[in-house]
Amino acid sequence: MKPSSIDLILPMLQQHLGQGIAITHVDVASGGCINQTSTVTLADGRRYFLKVNQAGLLEMFAAEADGLNAIRASTSLRAPEPLGYGVQGQQAYLLLEYLPLQSHGDQQQAGQQLALMHRDTAAQYGWFRNNIIGISTQRNTQTHDWVQFWQQERLGFQLEQARRNGYPHRSYEQGLRLKAGIGALFTDYQPGASLLHGDLWGGNLAYLPDGVPVVYDPVVYYGDRETDLAMTELFGGFGADFYAAYNDAWALDEGYAVRKTLYNLYHILNHFNLFGSDYGEQAARMTEELLAEI
Repeated sequence: MKPSSIDLILPMLQQHLGQGIAITHVDVASGGCINQTSTVTLADGRRYFLKVNQAGLLEMFAAEADGLNAIRASTSLRAPEPLGYGVQGQQAYLLLEYLPLQSHGDQQQAGQQLALMHRDTAAQYGWFRNNIIGISTQRNTQTHDWVQFWQQERLGFQLEQARRNGYPHRSYEQGLRLKAGIGALFTDYQPGASLLHGDLWGGNLAYLPDGVPVVYDPVVYYGDRETDLAMTELFGGFGADFYAAYNDAWALDEGYAVRKTLYNLYHILNHFNLFGSDYGEQAARMTEELLAEI
């Protein structure tokens, strides 16, 4: 589908906004390599953000909508409101509130509000549904055991995918050793089950013109808040004000300095499974660092 085609987009919007609407502009939006995205302007001046992919990925959009609603319900970080999703022809779509986003804003507020979001806790780790990170399944089977959750639903799942995708045998075996031994990193630390964004890299945080931070493209579940903080460090984009404000609101445990490598290993293995060998070498180095700690 071409996102600029009004004839193809109009039925998607009519499902949620009514039959009487008229589209005047469809502008291709930048960002993301997974979905086709557009900003849609109606004749009455209202604007919406539309994400489109193949029909078989409807559940990806359904999970994203649920995640956005969970973040919004926490009354912490701002997130766009999901207005509807569905299938039109061969295309799945997600219709969102349009927000005029920019790259710079109040990072101190972002850190404070992330800590507030992490105060939203649950009785179990995981979530009521699976979701999609990149184009990979993220399993969220609920459990009361965080170490077991990370062994099975995160590290173990990605390792098995990596083995099928050509991850070197020695690296895979080291990964299994790490999986078996990660309990040693939690001897004196039992994390709560915090509401997590799940994919909090710099590209999923932006700001309104008044500086208010906005997060989007979540892969929500409940787990150790350190996982969100770890990913903010993986690709950069978060400044000193962000981390100072977060720690003022809720200081991190000293063991975070080691555990952040464990949490980011999950994302690097996923990148290997999505994009190939360069990330495999990085994953192997991270695994060796962690094995030295246990």
